[in-house]
Amino acid sequence: MALPLYDSQPARRVPWVTYLLVAANVLVFLITPMASFSTWYGDGKTRECNAARFSFEHGAVPKELTTGEQQPLPNEIVRQCGNATYDKTPWFSAFTSMFLHSGALHLLGNLVVLFVVGMGVEDRLGRLRYLLAYLFFGLAAVYGFAYMSPDSTTPLIGASGAIAGVLGTYLILNPRGRIVSLVPPVIVIRLPVWVVLGYWFVLQWLSLGDKESNVAYVAHIAGFIAGVGFAALARHAGPSRRPVALSRG
Repeated sequence: MALPLYDSQPARRVPWVTYLLVAANVLVFLITPMASFSTWYGDGKTRECNAARFSFEHGAVPKELTTGEQQPLPNEIVRQCGNATYDKTPWFSAFTSMFLHSGALHLLGNLVVLFVVGMGVEDRLGRLRYLLAYLFFGLAAVYGFAYMSPDSTTPLIGASGAIAGVLGTYLILNPRGRIVSLVPPVIVIRLPVWVVLGYWFVLQWLSLGDKESNVAYVAHIAGFIAGVGFAALARHAGPSRRPVALSRG
């Protein structure tokens, strides 16, 4: 899998919204029980239980989104960790879930990709439209997953659905661009954007049958498709905000 490291097309303005999204995700992570930094959540099993309850309280549970009703904690969590009472607004959890991550590696992987491609998309769309599009992609990913698994009570967390939408947007707005990528273990190469993102999208489809994975591939696909559709409309709605040379390889 090629990991994007650098967008070869320089941005014309400071990508403040991308910086803000990266900072918000890091800050939220540091104050959740998923981060070892937040020692007030306890250690060992106590932390694990607090993290599990936190995920159900603030994560997007598909059955809650499709029914509009808060679901009780699963019996397994109650047996191991005890019950917890909280009032939850299901639709709002679709927003909060975008800023939660299960661990530092989960966070880092998402933010590297967001930082690399987000700057170019923000420069192309403009700050406000980019921010609104990011939130829309996240919602599309969460609800797309929920409606494909309407009875699931496993909470969905992470920014990857929204970032997948940014990837789809980047592909349409900059189809001839190139991304400097790391090909494990140590190969750094400048690849066409359609190769990097096309391979990533195909990988999501091929991974749908992996029943043992805890990755929400459907959410990635839904977010990516939302990004492609949004970018296609944006290209026809008005002139590009980046110079024509951007599309040259």
